[in-house]
Amino acid sequence: MRSHPGFPVTARAPGVPRGGWTAERRLAWGAGLGRRCCPASWSRCPCAAQVGPGQTPLKSPQDIEVYVENTHFVLRWNYTGNDTDVTFSAEYRWSEDFEMSKTNWEELPGCQNVTRRECGFSLDVTNYYDPHDVRVRAERREEVSPWSSTFEMTPYYIVLAIPIGPPGIKLQSVNGAIKIKVSPPEVNQVQRMLLMQINFRYNLVIWQNLSNAELKSRSIFPDDTIDDLAPDTTYCLKVQATLPLHSLESLFSPVRCVKTTHKVKDPLCATNVRVLALNMKFYLHWNNQYKQDVSYNVQYLLGYIRELDSGYSTKWLNVPGCENITDTQCNFSSIITPSGFYYLRVQAKSEFNKSCSSNEVKIDPLKTNDIGPPGVKVDISGDGLLHIQISPPGGSECEVMRDQYDLSYRILYWKNSSNNEEEIKMKETKQTIGTVSDLTPSTTYCVKVQAFSKAYNKNSSYSEEECIKTPGDKISSLIILATFASALVAVCLVATPLVFVLYQAYNKIKYVFFPSCQPPLNIEDFGRQLFVSPYLSTPEEPIANCSVIEPVITEVVNQIGFDDYKHSKQSSRDSGNYSNEDDASGSKASEETLEREIL
Repeated sequence: MRSHPGFPVTARAPGVPRGGWTAERRLAWGAGLGRRCCPASWSRCPCAAQVGPGQTPLKSPQDIEVYVENTHFVLRWNYTGNDTDVTFSAEYRWSEDFEMSKTNWEELPGCQNVTRRECGFSLDVTNYYDPHDVRVRAERREEVSPWSSTFEMTPYYIVLAIPIGPPGIKLQSVNGAIKIKVSPPEVNQVQRMLLMQINFRYNLVIWQNLSNAELKSRSIFPDDTIDDLAPDTTYCLKVQATLPLHSLESLFSPVRCVKTTHKVKDPLCATNVRVLALNMKFYLHWNNQYKQDVSYNVQYLLGYIRELDSGYSTKWLNVPGCENITDTQCNFSSIITPSGFYYLRVQAKSEFNKSCSSNEVKIDPLKTNDIGPPGVKVDISGDGLLHIQISPPGGSECEVMRDQYDLSYRILYWKNSSNNEEEIKMKETKQTIGTVSDLTPSTTYCVKVQAFSKAYNKNSSYSEEECIKTPGDKISSLIILATFASALVAVCLVATPLVFVLYQAYNKIKYVFFPSCQPPLNIEDFGRQLFVSPYLSTPEEPIANCSVIEPVITEVVNQIGFDDYKHSKQSSRDSGNYSNEDDASGSKASEETLEREIL
């Protein structure tokens, strides 16, 4: 007996019922229920092999197999007996909800009293996800063979192991494009087995009808339009259905060909529709070629509606804030959520109520969005570590960037010196705080950071450079401080005696040449009289010829002058201090007396 690969077959000895003999089975045997008094699988049931005269017992069918195409099941088997007028019948049962208890055996419709070695039962198995048992026996009038070994199967998994039939397609050439409508593989089946129609995806293969044409492949929706085709050109195409969840592929549809027409360009339609997105801020841009007044409505459609609903054309919604605008851009961030995807289009309307819709643009938010550079702050801690504070792209309030992208950060840091060959070092972290150790004292370090997402294969641009200088070495600072203090002490020790000596010298010089007290005027005049002779002319006076009349008189005068000097000196010693006025008057009196005596 053979089974489909991957599915077990439970085999028992021919005629032995599951569970062995029970009281119910023995009672049924004793009641004598005729031809069907007991199943032939009951090993010692005497009615299972009533052989006519000259006939050999019927043999059980063998090598049971099940073939599937879409939902059409075909049961096949072999029979080694040489008997004539033999027919075959099959029965089945199933286990509900994968329980051990089985339902009662039932006749398999379409497989009763057949003369061939196969039968079809595509419309008779309804519980696709439950395990089923199938068995076959040979019959000849009132004679029956033992049941074959049981073939166990689960219809759903058998279908998954069998190639799926091709999908159906319909084509239409419209304004330089091809509209295509795809129907799933089981569309013509009264009872469908592949119930998950929403899981079907479709791959299109298209090429120009030329001998050396290039084949192009793309994914399409059940109701889609193929643009960017050459006009007046015949294109051929085929479609394949897939079930990505189960890694299954259908057969390709038959090849269909259609000729494109010339595309009539309407200047009213918005062109070059594109999306720019940064840090989950989404903007739609387009170009305007219309020379007159025009207004725009930006519309969106949820992706699952576009894929599953063939009547999606009436499900478009207007983007809030982008209705009846004259600008050629629209901020549609308000309608975007991280999950799902969207379709957008621009509907232009002229002053004459003529409208035209642009091509549709698909938006998968997390794939369309670009990651901006992160924010960076750096500082040096007291323990000499460089601390790098990173702000996620979009700011701390943008939780989508942080949570959905599972961001990591690439930190580059280097010494900021004139040497262009300084090594740039890199480290990666998932945290928003990074540290760098082993820094050189009194050195400027620069840092820049890049955010990236491995899950979406996206990198941001690098942040602006942030630089900071590390503090000097503590040991060097202490040495410098000690050296300065020592030098200061040495200078003080040398300078103090020098300053003292200079100060004393200054005092002596000042005392000698610039005394603080002046001598009395009479003493100053005496000094002048002592060294100045009345008989000698000064340089200013002219020298005249003179003669000495009386030498004795000169002698007397000199004596008088000397006596006056002695008297003045004695008086000064006795009296102590004289005022300047007294000195002046005394001097004048002495001079007058001297003059009278001379005369």
